Amino acid sequence: MTGTDDCTTGAASPADPAQDAVPEYRVWAPAGLPEVQPGDDLAKLIAAAAPGLTDGDVVIVTSKIVSKAEGRLVEAADREAAIDAETVRVVARRGALRIVENRQGLVMAAAGVDASNTSPGTVLLLPEDPDASARAIRAGLRDTLGVNVGVVVTDTFGRPWRTGLTDVTIGAAGVRVLDDLRGGVDAYGTPLVATVVATADELAAAGDLVKGKATGRPVAVVRGLAHIVTGAGDEGGTARALVRDPADDMFRLGTSEAVREAVTLRRTVRAFTDEPVDPGAVRRAVAAAVTAPAPHHTTPWRFVLLESAGSRARLLDAMRDAWIADLRRDGKSEESIAKRVRRGDVLRNAPYLVVPCLVMDGSHTYGDTRRDAAEREMFVVATGAGVQNFLVALAGEQLGSAWVSSTMFCRDVVREVLELPAGWDPMGAVAVGKAAEEPRARAARDPEGFIEVR
Repeated sequence: MTGTDDCTTGAASPADPAQDAVPEYRVWAPAGLPEVQPGDDLAKLIAAAAPGLTDGDVVIVTSKIVSKAEGRLVEAADREAAIDAETVRVVARRGALRIVENRQGLVMAAAGVDASNTSPGTVLLLPEDPDASARAIRAGLRDTLGVNVGVVVTDTFGRPWRTGLTDVTIGAAGVRVLDDLRGGVDAYGTPLVATVVATADELAAAGDLVKGKATGRPVAVVRGLAHIVTGAGDEGGTARALVRDPADDMFRLGTSEAVREAVTLRRTVRAFTDEPVDPGAVRRAVAAAVTAPAPHHTTPWRFVLLESAGSRARLLDAMRDAWIADLRRDGKSEESIAKRVRRGDVLRNAPYLVVPCLVMDGSHTYGDTRRDAAEREMFVVATGAGVQNFLVALAGEQLGSAWVSSTMFCRDVVREVLELPAGWDPMGAVAVGKAAEEPRARAARDPEGFIEVR
């Protein structure tokens, strides 16, 4: 196949002349599209620039001209204010640069707000619904030229861990946006268990190679891949399918945002599923816990992990018996005792328990009641900081938790059942597991109500 000044070929000629049917495609950027104005019919403009479109072609359209045609040019003396208006969630921030989730569900720099190639004092927003825009262009080309084509609307993205920009799909119609190879096998017969190809993004990147960023050719055509174009009555997949579900997104936040969100997500969970807890996740949370500050360069934390049902039952049964005995000594009625004991069900129903302990190794003894009490308080504060780190890290592992103080009221019992050294002071118990339901919304607290300035 011979290239021209406006086309390229997706595969070279075969090195072996005897080889049959080498897969290949052609991609080019038609010339002749005028400057797009609000209200323009993009399908008719594209049809005029590329009248030779045929069934099975894929038309790749830069989102900028879609936005212009749809009147998404807005006055904005302050681009930052426009970004704020389009932002749903800040993912990461460094200086003036913001990576955000925008109202279309896309995670990208500056919410896709573009101040280039627009008149001073204006910015260009992304299409309101890029998938709907793609469907409209596809329908318009079918009406104008009588052809069944796929349409991909693209925008430029940076990517985590990779330098440079590339075009990706933000809207699609008439194409299979994903090619799910899971369940198949490779050339060696090895099962494919995780391979899902982002076909629409590959099309977007191919089109960008010929469109360029400043050539005045905002549309590309790919020919030779008709197998990914759906039938006339089938709109195919949507670009929304390319956006990873938040629950499966391991890299949803930047570092500082992840810390803040983990702190916010740290909630007391009182109902857990039966799903087993990954011991590795708990150990990673312990690793975070022991980074907390502590006095005298000490390490006052110990975490006892109750991973077997038997160990949990022995501890909780012994604690229940000790609690009942205390309540009876206090003269509580049997009905009152039963009600109070039921409050401990949060620990009994959790699939995993952790008992954080305080150790005073490295502490100073002054022989002065006031100073010795303050010394212990420093170690208690450090232990609390470690437990807070632990709880926040569990939230980051998508594990719910509840820190319950009950072991502090029967430390001797806990030490005996768990066979702990005499110098280990149990500082409550942490129930760990997958939350059985979404926690209730937390009432907002104004930090100013907790601040005194001198």
